[in-house]
Amino acid sequence: MSPISTHQASDQEAWCLDQWLIYLEQIHPSNIELGLERVAKVFAKLQLDLSQRVIVTVAGTNGKGTTCALIEQAVLTSQQSVAVFSSPHLLDYRERVRVAGAMLPEKAHCQAFLKIEQARGDISLTYFEFGTLAALQLMADSNAKYLILEVGLGGRLDAINIIDPNIAVITSIDLDHQDWLGNTRELIAIEKAGIFRANIPAVIGEPNPPSTLLEATLKYQVTPLWQGKDFYFQTDAKGFHWQGANCRFDSLPLPHIPAQNASTALQVIEILDLQLDNTLMAQVFEQTSLPGRRQIIQNSPKVILDVAHNPQATRLLASDIKNMQYRSVIGVVAMLADKDIHATLAPMLPIVSTWYCASLDVPRGAKASTLVAAVLPSGQKVLDYDSVEIAYTSALEKADKEDLVIVFGSFFTVTNVLKMGLLPPNEKVS
Repeated sequence: MSPISTHQASDQEAWCLDQWLIYLEQIHPSNIELGLERVAKVFAKLQLDLSQRVIVTVAGTNGKGTTCALIEQAVLTSQQSVAVFSSPHLLDYRERVRVAGAMLPEKAHCQAFLKIEQARGDISLTYFEFGTLAALQLMADSNAKYLILEVGLGGRLDAINIIDPNIAVITSIDLDHQDWLGNTRELIAIEKAGIFRANIPAVIGEPNPPSTLLEATLKYQVTPLWQGKDFYFQTDAKGFHWQGANCRFDSLPLPHIPAQNASTALQVIEILDLQLDNTLMAQVFEQTSLPGRRQIIQNSPKVILDVAHNPQATRLLASDIKNMQYRSVIGVVAMLADKDIHATLAPMLPIVSTWYCASLDVPRGAKASTLVAAVLPSGQKVLDYDSVEIAYTSALEKADKEDLVIVFGSFFTVTNVLKMGLLPPNEKVS
C-alpha cells in the first residue's frame, strides 16, 4: 500500500466514523495477521508516552471482558481515572474504548484514526491492529492513570502485546481459535503467556492450568498468583466470599458476571491496592455488568443474552442456568462455522428442551442445518430458521411466562437480538 496523497489526506480529515471503519475493512487483505513487527513500527512513530500509567493486560479464552469491567468499576469506585480497551463491540464501535466509564465521541475516534493513518505510511495494518493503535492514542490523550488492555486473540502475537504491562492476567484457557493458537490447551497456554514480562505479577484465573503455563511463569520470571491456591472464592446463601494474600471480602452480593472472573479481578484489585472496604466492594459488584454477558433483557418470559461460543463458555453458562428458576429452557443459537459446534452445544443439551437454530448471515456464519445436525441426536425438539431475528421472534411467541429463553453462540447472534430492541450497550457518553 503506497502512502496516501495530499488530496486523500485532506478528505480523510472530514471523514465520519463510518467512513473510517469501511476504510479499515478494505486496507488489508485479511482480518487476522498475527505478528508484532508492523504494528510496533507504527507505534514507535506515534511516540506515545505511557510510562507513567499503570497498565493491566488481560488475556484468556473466556472472561476477559467481564474481568476488565470489574477492575474498571473498582478503579472508578476508588475515584481514580481509568481507561479500557476491549473487543469486539456489539452495537457501536465506540464501545471498544471507555474513558472514565464512558464511550468517547465519534470525533475523538476519527482524530485518532487520522493520526494512525498519517503515522503508518506504507505499513500495512489489519482492522484490529489499526483500531488497537487508535485506542492507545486515545488512552495516551486521556488523563487515565490506569489502563486496562484486553487481548484480542492469543497474547504473544496480538497487537496489544507491543505494550509492557505492570500486571498480566490470564482469565481462562480452553480450545478456541485453534487454527491460530494451537489445538491443545498446552499450546494455547504458551500463546496466552506471551503477555508476561519479567518481575511483574501474573494473575492466573484459570483453575486448571496446563503444565506449560507453570513452565511459562518460570521462563518469563513473573510472580504468579494462582486461582485456588493464592486466591480463592466460594459462594453460598450469604453471597460471594473471597480470600487473597492480603485481604478478604465476605458476603458480597453474587456478581452479575461469572464468579471465576470476579475472583480473578479481585486479585488484580488487591495488587492495585485500591483501598476498597467490604461496603464499597459490594457496590462494585452491584454495578458491574457487561452487555451480552448473562444480560437479562426482559422478564416473563425471562430472556438472557450471552456471547458464549466455545465449550468452556457454554459449560459455565449451563452451570449457571441450573441455579435459575424456570419451567423450561428455550435455546436460540447461531454460530460461526469455524467453531467446534458439537462440543460447544454439548453442555447445553441436558438443559435446553426446545432448540431454535438459526443461520448466521456473516462471511463465517454456519447454516442452521449444521446446528440442527449437532442437536438432533439428543432427541430434543429442534427448529431451524433463516435468521437469528426470525428464530428469536418465534421463540418468544412460543415461550410460556415461566420459561427461560437463552440466546447464545456468537457475538453476532447477541448483536442481532440487541439491534431488534435497539438496546444501547452503554448509554453514557462523555
